[in-house]
Amino acid sequence: MKSLVNAVAIAAFASFVLAKEKPVDEELSRTLYQSGIRHMEIMNHKESFWAERREQGIFDSQQYKSMAISAPVVPCVNGLAELEAGNPLYTFNCSGIDLYDFQSHANLGSPTGEGAGSWGWTSPDGREFMAIGQSDGAAFLEITKAGKISYLGRLPQYSKAQPSLWREMKGYKNYMVIGSEATNHGVQVFDMSKLLTINPAKPVKFTDADAYHFAGLPTGRSHTVQVNEEKNYAVASGAQPRSDKCASGLIFIDLTDMTNLKSPGCAAADGYVHDAQCLVYRGPDTKYVGTDICYGYNEDTLTIYNVTNKAKATIISRTSYEGAAYTHQGWVLDTQWQKYLILDDEYDEYDKVGPGAAGYPITYIWDISSLEKPKQTGYYSAKVKGIDHNQFINGNFAYQSNYGGGLHILDISSIPTDPTGKGVKEVAHFDIYPEDDDDNGGGVIDFVGTWSHYPYFKSGYIIINTIERGVYVVKRS
Repeated sequence: MKSLVNAVAIAAFASFVLAKEKPVDEELSRTLYQSGIRHMEIMNHKESFWAERREQGIFDSQQYKSMAISAPVVPCVNGLAELEAGNPLYTFNCSGIDLYDFQSHANLGSPTGEGAGSWGWTSPDGREFMAIGQSDGAAFLEITKAGKISYLGRLPQYSKAQPSLWREMKGYKNYMVIGSEATNHGVQVFDMSKLLTINPAKPVKFTDADAYHFAGLPTGRSHTVQVNEEKNYAVASGAQPRSDKCASGLIFIDLTDMTNLKSPGCAAADGYVHDAQCLVYRGPDTKYVGTDICYGYNEDTLTIYNVTNKAKATIISRTSYEGAAYTHQGWVLDTQWQKYLILDDEYDEYDKVGPGAAGYPITYIWDISSLEKPKQTGYYSAKVKGIDHNQFINGNFAYQSNYGGGLHILDISSIPTDPTGKGVKEVAHFDIYPEDDDDNGGGVIDFVGTWSHYPYFKSGYIIINTIERGVYVVKRS
């Protein structure tokens, strides 16, 4: 045991030394990333892996028992939340988080199941609603004051498209902007206020006519969508093909007139954008204060754009880092003072490179005081093996979906005074995928479990959307 501890300590020290920004390897970027080879490698692996699991019946969500409306809260006691006593498949590792509800994808109106993105909306009178991405559409829920799921209906995938597990969404005012990797899908924009008067006893199946639609993508596909509510636009990222004039970059969608959704331009200069966060810049870099900025997570780089002119977007900086395998997603610590951001890499654990070589999800910390010269200052390593996927920041906490590792909440309040990451601490977690708990390191390095979550409800309820099972409602103890 002592030698193992020493080995882990040495590996951790070595990887910490490697954690820094570096210039882009242009040849590698061109041949592996801009060519689309790495992205297709990941997509093909996921699709074949999920096809096997589908064949095995793992994606048949009806087999996973939903909680009754009268079921009590399942508290986290001594590190476990037991939904069904003695059953390991319904016993969840946890710390500081209680379970309020679980409903399978089948119970939420989806014959195919298979969960993906999710986002929430709070009505003017404080009611809390969710849009849940599934392979065949978006399910709409209300989260009751007791933390229970009330299913209200669904918007199927656009009628000219086929189901696709990749379905992402973001909120804009009272609308939900929904994209998909399905050919011919385009971007749906749904008015969430339609949910306010629905009787849960009579869920509504909406149609194309009930949503606005943007048909301006090259083939209708997008990998992710983003919204800048302050500037009234959405972004479709990762559209196909890469050979299109927009090169799978940021495709802007003007949201000022829902009846006439159109694109004012795109940012093609750095090619494929996997995900992004677009904000009016407020921060220490005085040159850019008030500028419309997009932070792009571009496969092998953090790429920062000036998108003030949507027809002539420019790159401010393009920076790689030690351990870059597939730059996936990130979030700024404070939208009102954009000095730091964190990002995750979806393939460093799988490829065993850089700080992720040991197989524990890595949160990379960046000082963006200079948008032209961002610095990768440190990182945080998770305590359970797995792959990090999506993370969002609310206040002093980062909420992370780490696939089979479930939801992890980090206290990141130390970063402004210690950007090495040494002061970052996990304060709570809820593991929604008990199937891998006995694996080495407490988790499997593969694409299972939680895809997304939403941590912004005033009530404190956090909604977790999982690939195989369905939707969980949890709350910090």
